Amino acid sequence: MADTIAVDSLSLNAVVHVDETKGHDETGNGSTKLPYQTAARALQVHGDSAKILVWKAATAGTDETSAYVPISGAALKKAVKKVAELEKKAKKQAEQASEQAAKDKAAAEERERVLEVAKSIVLTEDPALPAAQKIKIRNGVENRGKRVKVSGWVHRLRVQGKNMTFIILRDGTGYLQCVLTDTLCQTYDALTLTLESTVTVYGVINELPEGKTAPDNHELTVDYWECIGKAPGGEEAMSNKVNENSDPSVKYDLRHLVLREEKASGILKVRSQVMKAFRDHFDNRGFTEVTPPAMVQTSVEGGSTLFELNYYNEKAYLTQSSQLYLETCLPSLGDVYCLAESFRAEKSHTRRHLSEYTHCEAEMAFITFDDLLEQLEEMVCDVIDRTLAHKPSADIIYKLNPGFKKPERPFLRMDYTEAIQYLKDNNIKKEDGTFYEVGEDIPEAPERAMTDKINRPIFLCRFPAEIKSFYMKRCPENNALTESVDVLMPGVGEIVGGSMRISDLEELMAAYTREGLDPNPYYWFTEQRKYGTSEHGGFGLGVERYIAWLLNLHTVRDACLYPRFTGRAFP
Repeated sequence: MADTIAVDSLSLNAVVHVDETKGHDETGNGSTKLPYQTAARALQVHGDSAKILVWKAATAGTDETSAYVPISGAALKKAVKKVAELEKKAKKQAEQASEQAAKDKAAAEERERVLEVAKSIVLTEDPALPAAQKIKIRNGVENRGKRVKVSGWVHRLRVQGKNMTFIILRDGTGYLQCVLTDTLCQTYDALTLTLESTVTVYGVINELPEGKTAPDNHELTVDYWECIGKAPGGEEAMSNKVNENSDPSVKYDLRHLVLREEKASGILKVRSQVMKAFRDHFDNRGFTEVTPPAMVQTSVEGGSTLFELNYYNEKAYLTQSSQLYLETCLPSLGDVYCLAESFRAEKSHTRRHLSEYTHCEAEMAFITFDDLLEQLEEMVCDVIDRTLAHKPSADIIYKLNPGFKKPERPFLRMDYTEAIQYLKDNNIKKEDGTFYEVGEDIPEAPERAMTDKINRPIFLCRFPAEIKSFYMKRCPENNALTESVDVLMPGVGEIVGGSMRISDLEELMAAYTREGLDPNPYYWFTEQRKYGTSEHGGFGLGVERYIAWLLNLHTVRDACLYPRFTGRAFP
């Protein structure tokens, strides 16, 4: 293309339109409806013989073409220069791409050559070495200086030159840094090793010198190793399937892979210890663990949240709570508890709701409401103490929730009526802008707003009977209220619901009538008041909510293995 173009000669050739404000260099074609944005693009597409007309708003009339005027000589010269620059840049990029392609080809050929050579390298275990003792990674410290055999998954992988490869091995009990040197990292398996592949390594674990860091402050110097199962790389690599930027729905679909991540597996390890701590707490206090049925024909928390199923041509449900069954155990077993699944068909998409959750429930005989509150407070704190006493769990807790502090006792006691007043005093309103009034349930949002503002555990007590379950005992000082309690935790809200239970037969029968319940299916529950009644009470704690509070998790869905919530019952 010439450096200058005679404007007069353009009148003999095609007309191309340019509009800097409304045009588009990619989708334009030079017409008045689809003009280009720049004159340079017009020259690139149509050549230097094109007649370029540019939009000038000042000349616009009734005809839309009247606003287009011939490009000025200075603007045309500038466009020609721009095209020349673009052509030069494109040529340079093409040369660079060609050079890179040649380098890539050479590297690929060299890679293939190296791999072919590597296929001929066969590792053998040195028979002169001591026999390797098979261990789990958690036993590494106590086996330092000994020749050991460890199997696991490649959690991280770092190749350092041709003669050294670092593997962080994971076996579910911990992480172990392993070092491959020389021939060990020049085999075909070593050169094609991928994350999540399974390997068995042999060698000696030695403490690291000062200044070096690795899990447990040691590493295994490998003298022999085997690749047991190689995971895919490329597009099928796990890091490409799921990572921290993946959409939550993808993470739930690929939960089986997410579980391999340090955070997810750490949460489940803490969960395991928390479950053990609950059992140890109750066992230490003489409670008996029972296993109630999951398929029932009665409701506990109202019929609207029941999952219905066909049970041998009879209507049955998945249990909402094991409370009623636990109460029947009191006369024979004394204080009882269970750790079992409960199911609620609530179409809630909040971060604290699950359709299936682990329910820690307990029932106690011959207690008062104050006894119940004391038992609850003691349990919450004792489970924390027991969990933190397990160092691996404590390490995970403080890693995921660095600011965690054990709650101070006693917990704040607040009556429901006081909470209603607190919401008013702190201008916490409903969505319609009105205040909550006595007799109304306090939903999740205001409850959490209040708890987070107070920033300490709260025993929210004595709810009106109309908004609580039929089995809850009335307060002797005010028959309109129940001896009930919700335990509220900052960041999560309610984690426990409990109450004293109705012990009087006539009062329970009246409760059935009031709630419109047929008492006949509940005969086994009712007769606890007939054959030797007692003052008794209990509670139910959502384990996932407890863990979410402990680890400062955004959602309870992360606190269980495979979460079940509205619209998800897989994988």
